[in-house]
Amino acid sequence: MHDDRSLVEARLKRVLDERIRPAVYPEAVPLDVAVWTAPGEPVPVAEGLAAEVSPIAVGDRWGAPWGTSWFRVTGTVPAAWAGRAVEAVLDLGFDENMPGFQCEGLVYRPDGTPVKGLNPRNQWVRVADRAEGGEQVRLHVEAASNPVVLDYHPFLPTRLGDKETAGDEPQYRLARMDLAVFDETVWQLVMDLEVLGELMAELPVEGSRRWEVLRAVGRALDAVDLQDVNGTASAARAELEGVLAEPAHPAAHRISAVGHAHIDSAWLWPLRETVRKVARTTSNMTALLAAEPDFVFTMSQAQQWAWVKEHRPEVWAKVVEAVAEGRFVPAGGMWVESDTNMPGSEAMARQFVHGKRFFLDEFGVENDEAWLPDTFGFAAGLPQIIKAAGSKWLLTQKISWSTTNKFPHHTFRWEGIDGTRIFTHFPPVDTYNCSMKGSEIAHAERNFKDKGVARHSLAPTGWGDGGGGTTREMVAKAARLRDLNGSARVVWEKPADFFAKAEAEYPDPPVWVGELYLELHRATLTSQAGTKQGNRRSEHLLREAELWAATAAVRAGHPYPYEQLDRIWKTVLLHQFHDILPGSSIAWVHREARATYAAVAAELTGIIDAAQRALAGEGTRTLVFNGAPHTRDGVAAGGASSPALDGGAAVGSRAEGGFVLDNGLLRVEVDERGLVVSAYDIASGREAVAPGRAANLLQLHPDFPNQWDAWDVDAFYRNTGADLTDVDELAALPDGSGVRIVRSFGASKATQTLTLAAGSGRLDIATEVDWHETEKFLKLAFPLDVHAERYASETQFGHVYRPTHTNTSWEWAKFEACNHRFVHLEEPGWGIALVNDSTYGHDVTRTVREDDGGTTTTVRASLLRAPRFPDPETDQGVHRFHHALVPGATVGDAVREGYRVNLPERRVEGGQDVAPLFAVTDDAVVVTAVKLADDGSGDVVVRFHEARGGRATATLTAGFPVAGAVATDLLERPLADPPAPERTGGAVTVSLRPFELRTLRFTPRS
Repeated sequence: MHDDRSLVEARLKRVLDERIRPAVYPEAVPLDVAVWTAPGEPVPVAEGLAAEVSPIAVGDRWGAPWGTSWFRVTGTVPAAWAGRAVEAVLDLGFDENMPGFQCEGLVYRPDGTPVKGLNPRNQWVRVADRAEGGEQVRLHVEAASNPVVLDYHPFLPTRLGDKETAGDEPQYRLARMDLAVFDETVWQLVMDLEVLGELMAELPVEGSRRWEVLRAVGRALDAVDLQDVNGTASAARAELEGVLAEPAHPAAHRISAVGHAHIDSAWLWPLRETVRKVARTTSNMTALLAAEPDFVFTMSQAQQWAWVKEHRPEVWAKVVEAVAEGRFVPAGGMWVESDTNMPGSEAMARQFVHGKRFFLDEFGVENDEAWLPDTFGFAAGLPQIIKAAGSKWLLTQKISWSTTNKFPHHTFRWEGIDGTRIFTHFPPVDTYNCSMKGSEIAHAERNFKDKGVARHSLAPTGWGDGGGGTTREMVAKAARLRDLNGSARVVWEKPADFFAKAEAEYPDPPVWVGELYLELHRATLTSQAGTKQGNRRSEHLLREAELWAATAAVRAGHPYPYEQLDRIWKTVLLHQFHDILPGSSIAWVHREARATYAAVAAELTGIIDAAQRALAGEGTRTLVFNGAPHTRDGVAAGGASSPALDGGAAVGSRAEGGFVLDNGLLRVEVDERGLVVSAYDIASGREAVAPGRAANLLQLHPDFPNQWDAWDVDAFYRNTGADLTDVDELAALPDGSGVRIVRSFGASKATQTLTLAAGSGRLDIATEVDWHETEKFLKLAFPLDVHAERYASETQFGHVYRPTHTNTSWEWAKFEACNHRFVHLEEPGWGIALVNDSTYGHDVTRTVREDDGGTTTTVRASLLRAPRFPDPETDQGVHRFHHALVPGATVGDAVREGYRVNLPERRVEGGQDVAPLFAVTDDAVVVTAVKLADDGSGDVVVRFHEARGGRATATLTAGFPVAGAVATDLLERPLADPPAPERTGGAVTVSLRPFELRTLRFTPRS
């Protein structure tokens, strides 16, 4: 037989596009349309329904950027349509390639009942399954004219990302507002032909199955009368029954389809718009669940559920009903799908505390899985946190985006820094927006790396990022793929059902140890410095607020602000969403975030001040409150007492020009350029700065990545750059405490102060940058005389080691990485730390010097970037950073100094010292939280971990009478099989593994 394959395939495409799909709606009449445009922000539903409308016609423009228009559509079902299925087809001016990224709508009945959402891939509203002639139709559409920020030519700078700069030019043109007959048979024929055509394209040309499908498709096309598609669709479908009924191979891959709509809690839209996106999507999904009995939908992010409950009670009622039926499934057990690299230890724990508690309180649902499909890599401390929250599984997708190395597994156990292992799955479909295309299903089976030992994978199915969810077309395709020869088998399942099956069939999967580093989006560790500083400051203020409020409640009967702290925690957790904290959202989002963080700081400072005043009592003594987990300057951790005498370094002139700072522990030489050319650790007789090099060196690089401007920094940025050595001003500080350096570069200015405190081997570096560069990357470099093959970066509840060399492509790819409060390098017997108060991104490189054969290891902190998409004004303005170089530091010193920089002492006038609520006998055991139990019982909760990477035995002594103490999970629930601490009164002795996390709950004795 002649090879006519391409002929039939081309015929299928044209006939589908030009004849069969248009015949789904064979008859249509226009609807009458009127509109009211809300003058500002979105209005309540009742107001939108009652508003006075004006006529508008198809073809007219509507919708200023970020505006809201309320359309009223009315019409009458023609008498000739009686008994037929009728739908309203409402095209607001959609581009079908941009679901979730342009205008959207939510349809209401006149009584305010939500019907479903509208988006580019979901433009229909069912009016009647069997219409009555003369039936009146009246619908209202709350339409959001969200502008297209990410267009076909992506990453172009745009002012559309903020309502303050977006203008008022209408963005859209009404395209279709019709009442139409829906031909179910033709629609089913479209589904048949799409599934078979997509399957056919994936089958091997040499195999018989492809040709069987091709011939059946050809016969079906022959059966279609192109002048009477509706009358011949049944005959065409009959020609396809045989190939659609042929079952899949018994060994075919099994895909658990999970209805899904990954909704970014903010990204190319503000938080307020996400509230509406969630309402539209959940309305769509509850409607689809009612129509499709096999369908299962899952939604993560407790914050988004809470938004629906708070803002759209009419939608919430339908969601609650669907959850009760077991088919609308809460997933993930986190407040938001957060970034996991940058959130601190306690914040990462609280993501699970608040997320899981919401689902437990609202639905009695205990989530066993963490659900993070789009997060930009995973910190090595996360497995322990997942387990401590009572969960055991993890799903993500984003690692498939890595550009250098292909991750070797799809199902595996992930081992964290403490040895905890979590069963983890990466869907081989390589998207969290699966649409049930044949190419996606075939890719999932071909791509699955665990063939031969496992055969289950998961496919999150539905339009996402901007929401929308699963469509009836996806459900129809999945039904045909349930058992179809040539395809993987597809079945709708809950995430928990998938994980249970996958774990049962693969009880001993491979193990991946350490962080799951995404080889992409590395610049998210630096972009939007103001947002990152707001997060870091908020985390530490929350620590202090809980500590001092709990201490004041126990000691002084001061009211504990349960509801206030709960609300603030949720606000901070929301802003750790993986497009807010990483700095990859539009200008509007970050403008609001900065204002929110300022309000959070003011509110938490008020809580702290009130608690400390209650503890200090009346008096005129100056008390220092130490919120850090280590004794500092004679003040106990978590306590307050009179301070040690202040002091500082002697500042003198340097013979060659510049200054010398010396406090008897550390001698620092600053040359005439304002650079640190020596940092001499007097106790060890060891020089920290590499010979012939200068530290505290600002370096400026060009920064224009190939794509994803706010997200990416590409390795070639290091090929060129400038050392900022010109100095405008170099002078001793007026009080003699240090040195001030001022530099100008480009349109920007940097001002630094270098100080040494009395009794401290730490060089403090305060940097203020008035930043007005574009597409530049600013680094702060410290070339150190240390030979180290690895270095430590703080992460949640410990630190992770990374190599300083690039032996392999895996190591080379980590050219920008994350740390929290410190980076630490060490030779046997001597180390050095660089600590910070608000930066995360850094790089570490090494070279061998030719003159003496020594190794120079350079640590560089990433300070600022200036990408132009999606926020064209990223980071413009004044920023302040605090770093400290600590020569001679152990990793324990690095932990301590990191807290010192982030938790400065607070001075309060009062009359009495404050003893800590808890005293710990071993500095290796770090307390991360002291608080009252969330249930309002008055119990005191303390969370701590081993912080140095070794074993530790420590005694925690409560500074109040204790009736009992129990080990709990993160949600403060007693553990089923707790480790057995030794308790004597209020003293509990615990033995910890390296980096082990523990939570204890103490009941005070009344």
